[in-house]
Amino acid sequence: MAEDQGTGEPEQDLDDDLDDLDDLDDLDEDDDEFDEDFGALPPPAAPFFDSAERAEGHRSGFACFVGRPNVGKSTLTNALVGQKIVITSDKPQTTRTVVRGIVHRPDGQLVLVDTPGLHRPRTLLGERLNDLVKTTWAEVDVVAVCFPADEKIGPGDRFLVTELAKVRRTTKVAVVTKTDLASPERIAEHLLDVVALGQETGTEWAEIVPVSSVGGDQVDLLAELLVGLMPEGPPLYPDGDLTDAPEEVLAAELIREAALDGVRDELPHSIAVVVEEMGLREGRPDDKPLLDIHANLYVERDSQKGIMIGRKGARLRQVGTVARQQIEALLGTPVYLDLHVKIAKDWQRDPRQLRKLGF
Repeated sequence: MAEDQGTGEPEQDLDDDLDDLDDLDDLDEDDDEFDEDFGALPPPAAPFFDSAERAEGHRSGFACFVGRPNVGKSTLTNALVGQKIVITSDKPQTTRTVVRGIVHRPDGQLVLVDTPGLHRPRTLLGERLNDLVKTTWAEVDVVAVCFPADEKIGPGDRFLVTELAKVRRTTKVAVVTKTDLASPERIAEHLLDVVALGQETGTEWAEIVPVSSVGGDQVDLLAELLVGLMPEGPPLYPDGDLTDAPEEVLAAELIREAALDGVRDELPHSIAVVVEEMGLREGRPDDKPLLDIHANLYVERDSQKGIMIGRKGARLRQVGTVARQQIEALLGTPVYLDLHVKIAKDWQRDPRQLRKLGF
């Protein structure tokens, strides 16, 4: 479905678009169009040395947020960075890739690694996401475990912290999130529960910090404390960089975020997005650039394809409009988004399909 409002480009006829969508084939066994891994991020950049001498005592390093699904990890990452770089949703297991956000401070540079929620996997995709979490927390300087203030400590939290306790050399911080949704009395009780959980699992919390990403309460304090736990060193990224995620990954994630809105049951887990082609349109004047993005939205069954397209293409049109606006806001360039729905049958359980979809 082509989306072009605000780009000055002629809109394609809806009937032609729907005919095109209906003609799309299932993912072919011999199709190699996904060989580029859109889901993975490049390794951390080599240390970046500013031309000016860094201040004595400057600190830099990596911290990752972990926790059960939907505990506010991505929202907190965006709040600390100061701009939306990872998608958020009320659907569990929204995060599927490791996205690095960069926080610049006079006293240091903090690289935040947002990870998928640790959960009991039911598919091969779930197993790989859990492995990704455990690999990440063994490689960063600090692991910050998120515990939402509006929910009691449960078996999932206990399992996660017990597993994390096995990683001896990594500094551990507890972050009580969503304090705007809880009373002061409930927050105080929750902090005591976090302390007790640390004692029960043999986990020593370097810090325990309550924050509200939505209200901004103590977000700056959390950044200051995390920077203080980093090793001394030069900046790892140039000043001004907010993420090292490729623009194709950011665009694909924003499309998936728009597609997640309003869907129910198992469909959120069945949605995957791949940007096939992305680049500035040739022949445009420098003062009127247009970014062409051609992307495929994958689901697992015919019935899900119908849901994503909607009556006369209304839902897909809405997804495209919202995604285009978000991409334009992030990249600062007018966008022409060409979005299609395809079927990759049972891709969450198929190793070959997972590889081609970037997992």
